Amino acid sequence: MIKFLDLQKVTQLHIDEINEAIQRVINSGWYLQGKEVQTFEEQYAAYIGTRHCIGVGNGLDALRLILRAYIELGIMKEGDEIIVPANTYIASILAISDNNLKPVLVEPDIETLQIDPSKIENAITDKTKAIMIVHLYGRCAYNESVANLCKQYGLKLIEDNAQAHGCQYKNKRTGSLGDAAGHSFYPGKNLGALGDAGAVTTNDLTLADCVRTLANYGSSRKYIFTYQGFNSRLDEIQAAVLSIKLRYLDEENQKRKGIAKLYLENIRHHDIVLPIVDNWDSNVFHIFPTLTTQRDKLQKYLSDQDIRTLIHYPIPPHKQTCYTAWNELSFPITEKIHEQELSLPISAVMNKNQATKITETINRWK
Repeated sequence: MIKFLDLQKVTQLHIDEINEAIQRVINSGWYLQGKEVQTFEEQYAAYIGTRHCIGVGNGLDALRLILRAYIELGIMKEGDEIIVPANTYIASILAISDNNLKPVLVEPDIETLQIDPSKIENAITDKTKAIMIVHLYGRCAYNESVANLCKQYGLKLIEDNAQAHGCQYKNKRTGSLGDAAGHSFYPGKNLGALGDAGAVTTNDLTLADCVRTLANYGSSRKYIFTYQGFNSRLDEIQAAVLSIKLRYLDEENQKRKGIAKLYLENIRHHDIVLPIVDNWDSNVFHIFPTLTTQRDKLQKYLSDQDIRTLIHYPIPPHKQTCYTAWNELSFPITEKIHEQELSLPISAVMNKNQATKITETINRWK
């Protein structure tokens, strides 16, 4: 059977170094806010290309903290609007609504599956305070037109970089392109921890200090509370593991690109739409998304052939029960993507034979 993602094999790639790092933390007797976290924050900031990195509990908290910090700093207030792609994973939107800000959904481009820059300006109002771009599936969503809109209207540019560790735009990495970025290190990500973990990156010292304080109960000094914060801290074990895995991230992203290239060169089926790649530096293929009007049929066929696939994501945010006020809204491009998307296996532990079997199996599908 070809698994969608074999996390055991992913961990085994660096198991000796990981075991050594974990044992080092255990022996230290220091499990929170220690040197492992500080080391990873410094390493990850240098890798991303920002002055500051703050380790937090998970990717959702990273985005929540960015927005909360902007509120505490007086840059945003409750009721302000944040533009966000309509087809994103729901965490992007939860971070906005959790801060009593208003998500404004904008359709994606069907060719890139990223937010459509040509549709953003019509969504801007006098309440708009930021554009949140989401590097979905590992593909860079940033472009100059989005940046120019932010400059023109005085908006913050926030990146959801949960799926695009190592992705680049003109020699700069995603996570350093906007005012602030949230990162997830969920185990299945390109840079994955052994549990939940996340980070905020930014060049803004004031924002960085506020995020760090908010994530530590609102305290920058023990028992002194500046804000009504919450507890969202990267722990020492996860930081130590991430430092190990960061060393190999670029190499493993190249392996993903190799699988993607094999798919793109060999899958030939009139009912399947493959991703368009115009710049190999701007996609790290966290997900390899395909579109087909026969999605369920194809998924069952592949499963019968012992090939596991996943759907990212079956129900769009505006159709979810938790956002009932949006349920009657129409976002036809988003809905098309959510009805047709099927993700093929792709990871640093897949081999050429597995990828070839998948392409040949797909090409035989009738």
